[in-house]
Amino acid sequence: MRRPLRGVGIGAGYFAPFQYEAWSRIPEVEIVALADLGEERALPILQRYGVSRYYADWREMIDREAPDFVDIITPPDTHEEMCRYAADRGVHIICQKPLAPTLETSRRIVEHARAAGVRFMVHENFRWQPWYRAIKQVREAGTIGEFTHVAFMMRMGDGWGPDAYLSRQPFFRDYPRLLVHETGVHFIDTFRFLLGDIDSVFAQLRRLNPVIAGEDAGQVVLTFANRATAIWDANRYNEGEAEFPRYTFGTLRIDGTRGHLTMDADATIRLKPLGEPARELDYARANVNFAGDCVYFLQRHFVECMLSGAEFESSGVDYLKTIEAVEGAYASAASGQVVRLGEALQA
Repeated sequence: MRRPLRGVGIGAGYFAPFQYEAWSRIPEVEIVALADLGEERALPILQRYGVSRYYADWREMIDREAPDFVDIITPPDTHEEMCRYAADRGVHIICQKPLAPTLETSRRIVEHARAAGVRFMVHENFRWQPWYRAIKQVREAGTIGEFTHVAFMMRMGDGWGPDAYLSRQPFFRDYPRLLVHETGVHFIDTFRFLLGDIDSVFAQLRRLNPVIAGEDAGQVVLTFANRATAIWDANRYNEGEAEFPRYTFGTLRIDGTRGHLTMDADATIRLKPLGEPARELDYARANVNFAGDCVYFLQRHFVECMLSGAEFESSGVDYLKTIEAVEGAYASAASGQVVRLGEALQA
């Protein structure tokens, strides 16, 4: 019988418990240690999810534990140093998004891991939400034909007032780039999952809350190589009316050549083929862990690929395409022009 993969985690902030909880349900993995600057934050995670050891120094943890992989759950400006250190010691990596503050740094991280010969996956979990896996199956079945247009509306309501973001992720207030860099990246990656490679980006962005550094509202329009389009209309300032706004994060409509589908804030999907009555799509989903248990599904995928040698969906190389589109959104917002991806962002 094969021994479990030995993992360690760096970070015990807001999102970390979702990841440690999911790891605790994967029998092929044992998280043996956790590193964080704050022991008082780390101890509840250790006790609740059966992690054996705590370290204040993440370097010491990697050196002493010699794990198979490290799960990096820290802010993006720490990722390059941590990924480089782990890669140089032959430790495989799963790293939270945003991958890095800039596209250039993201490329360095991915290239260094590749050159070191370690496996590298970005923790990009939105595409693993069960509704998007079900919608991908609808596309593959051709139920509403070829997808031609995606429109998503998001209103989070967690970023208004003088104490915006302080209770959950206070560092958001200081991000010079917020809405697209931190949140929009999820949707850009999910649209890529559904529609393929992005050809061009147009964005209009603004800041509504004066107490934060970055933008918190805007629209991003994506055009894909297959001529499909997607619009992400979002802000974190105004409120929606969903009971659980962080379940689906908003509402969705997808048009196809033979009909359309809609998804509400409760993840109910309705299919409407042209000329036929609408019907509800029957698929499995539950309000478990985070956003339909997408963290578990992503980490389950990581483990299966580690054991089989298969490629990660969100490999570093593939995920750079998502980050290029994020960079394109900011370039477009600055210039007021459509930005075509490719050569303009490869230099």
